[in-house]
Amino acid sequence: MNSLTKIGFSDVIQAEHGEDALKKIKGETVDLILTDWNMPEMNGEELVKYLRKSEKYKNTPIVMITTRGMKDDVLNAIKLGVNGYVVKPFTPEILKKKLAKFFDLYAG
Repeated sequence: MNSLTKIGFSDVIQAEHGEDALKKIKGETVDLILTDWNMPEMNGEELVKYLRKSEKYKNTPIVMITTRGMKDDVLNAIKLGVNGYVVKPFTPEILKKKLAKFFDLYAG
């Protein structure tokens, strides 16, 4: 979340894991979802699968932020429906560059 505030985001919902995220976004409109692959309770893969089946979030951009940078991991995430992938560690500038394309979609 610190990287998000550094690049200018102020309206951020933060969750501890996938189940926590689902509780916190219930009834909310979100423009973008960032998730880690490795989380307790409900991991990023399970969260993405759930969101992609949901009518409300099926088209919401999802970016996976994780330490898993192997080519197979990236391809697997894309197959799940992830729209972007950021490998840890990263700088706020890298995150801003990755997220900029999603907000350009909304502007056009």
